Amino acid sequence: MKALVGNLAMAAVMTMAIPAAMAASKADAASTDSAATTQRRVTRMIVVSLEDHKLALVENGEVVKVYSVAVGKPSTPSPTGTFSIERRVKNPTYHHDGRIVLPGPGNPVGTRWMGLSKAGYGIHGTNEPKSIGKAASHGCIRMAKPDLEELYARVQVGDTVELVGQRNEQTAKLFGDPAGAAPAAQPMMTAQTEPAVAAPAPSTETTKTDAAAALVAGAELR
Repeated sequence: MKALVGNLAMAAVMTMAIPAAMAASKADAASTDSAATTQRRVTRMIVVSLEDHKLALVENGEVVKVYSVAVGKPSTPSPTGTFSIERRVKNPTYHHDGRIVLPGPGNPVGTRWMGLSKAGYGIHGTNEPKSIGKAASHGCIRMAKPDLEELYARVQVGDTVELVGQRNEQTAKLFGDPAGAAPAAQPMMTAQTEPAVAAPAPSTETTKTDAAAALVAGAELR
C-alpha cells in the first residue's frame, strides 16, 4: 500500500513538472527569437565624404562615430556612388604588380581589409599614417589602425557604403561645416536593412591564400 501511495505521489509531481518545463523552454525560445529580431532590425551604413576626408558610421539613422580618412588623390580618385561590403579580411597579404607583402607593420593595407562591391577598392589600413586626412591614396579609403580595427569589428558583409564626391545637405548633417562644426546627432539618412542572415555574422576570417585572392584584383596601392 505504501508503495502504491509513493508511486501516485511521484506521478503527480511528474505531471506538474512536465508543463512547467515546457513553459520554460517556450520562454527561452521566445527570448532567443526576440534577441535575433532586434539584431536584424539594426540598419547600418558607412558614408564617406571624399571632400571632407571623413567617414561616418551610421546605425538606425544616428551617427555612431566619425573618423578621419585618406581618400584618392586627384590623379587616382576614389569612385563615387553606392556600394556594399563584399568581404572582410583580417591581417591580409598584400599583392600588387608581382609584389607580395605578408601581414605586418610594412603591409600597405594594414591589419584589416573591407573589400567593396566595386572591384579592387576597399576600406583598409596603411603603412603611411601621415596620409590620413588627405587626398593621398590610389582610390581606396585608408584609416588609422585603431579606427580601422574598431570599424571592422562593427560592420558586416552586405552593409551599405556610400562614397560622396561633393558636399551636399546629407554630408553637411553628418560632418558639419568645413570649419569644424560638430556633426548633427541624428542625420536624415536612410540605410539598408541588414539581411536576416547577418544577425550578427561572425567575423569572416580567411587564410593568407584567400586574403591574397581577395586583394589581387587591383588592390591598393589603391
